[in-house]
Amino acid sequence: MTTSTPTVVLVHGAFADAASWSGVIAELQSHGIPVIAPPNPLRGLASDAAYVASVAAQIDGPVVLVGHSYGGALITVAGTTENVVGLVYVAAYVLEEGESLGELQGRFPDSPLVSNLKQWTYPVEGADPAVEVTITPDAFPDVFAADVPADVTKVLAAAQRPLAAAAFEETAAAAAWKTKPSWALVACADHAINPEVERFGAERAGATIVEIEGASHAVAVSQPKQVAALVLDAVRATS
Repeated sequence: MTTSTPTVVLVHGAFADAASWSGVIAELQSHGIPVIAPPNPLRGLASDAAYVASVAAQIDGPVVLVGHSYGGALITVAGTTENVVGLVYVAAYVLEEGESLGELQGRFPDSPLVSNLKQWTYPVEGADPAVEVTITPDAFPDVFAADVPADVTKVLAAAQRPLAAAAFEETAAAAAWKTKPSWALVACADHAINPEVERFGAERAGATIVEIEGASHAVAVSQPKQVAALVLDAVRATS
């Protein structure tokens, strides 16, 4: 059975997992909105976007894609999937077709994230080990979640999921915001992505923009009701 209410697909970013959406999920479910938060592989822009697109394509009826951080780059590409009817960017990268994360970031001053990354390696079959990055534990609270209680940030820092370094250089194969309506939340106290990067991408996409003063990168954890409110706006507009 198809439904006219879109299913919300929440795509987490780097250094987090789907549990980071818990407060947003609870809020959306309380409004009767169907929602799923799949795992983001965090291995590369093209392959991760293809995974998100495959999740969306297997859902009956319309889908609103919501991307946090690096997840924003993924929904920009995956959003070209036929049943995707809207895009919501939460403290996210909004790429242009042919643009990489590194290129978009490079237009603006570096955030504190850049100097606080720890490199790891992981095996790749038939090739040299590849590099992945996490945020150093001591810098994690300020960089990622300055408005989240300290005991929670210690857990979040320990549970980080690394991002393949190659993801910073891959370019977006498409920009779905050119044909699909978009909404964006700018976290004004973000130390992981320069808020100017978020604002620039959102304005370029013609998104409906909400700015939250004092919000850290982990705005979905610290202010789930405000994040959910923006998602609900998108759901209502596309129903």
